[in-house]
Amino acid sequence: MLKNIPVGDTERPVPRWALRLAKALPFVVLPHCLWRLPFAFDFRMGTVDPHAPAYVWWSTPYVIGLSVLTEALTILTLGLVSGWGEVFPRWVPGLRGRRVPPLAALGPAVLGGLVLVALFDGMPLAWLGVFAEVGYSNGWWMALGRICTSTAMFWGPITLALAWSYHRRRCHHPAAR
Repeated sequence: MLKNIPVGDTERPVPRWALRLAKALPFVVLPHCLWRLPFAFDFRMGTVDPHAPAYVWWSTPYVIGLSVLTEALTILTLGLVSGWGEVFPRWVPGLRGRRVPPLAALGPAVLGGLVLVALFDGMPLAWLGVFAEVGYSNGWWMALGRICTSTAMFWGPITLALAWSYHRRRCHHPAAR
């Protein structure tokens, strides 16, 4: 359940924008995951790459697993706006009910957000020809590919924004009050 968690004698609510972004993130990245799935079955989605490796049996579980992992990681960002990101749940042995150290959530969130920005936010440069981009058999495939994969560009900045919000709520400094 997403709710406000008391911090000392005051309660710092989760900003509405952060709550909305965290809930929307799995849906924002979903087109990227769905675009990837046909490749699991050797359907190239109009891409033309003479250097692409031949289909191998492990491609199917790899691509499906990658899409599932991607969605699971987007859902994990809900911890930055929910109670289980501030207090360990009851089912965690030895830690149940204890407060989550802010750096234990902020470290992976900021590092992950920065890695995601590095991975995906250079795509427009590839579209402009600065970096190499996979070719497409026609403009329709290229448009569909860019529309579906471009949503991943928002993943890193959204994660960093949620980490910033978490930091403002959890860390004790005058600006957070």
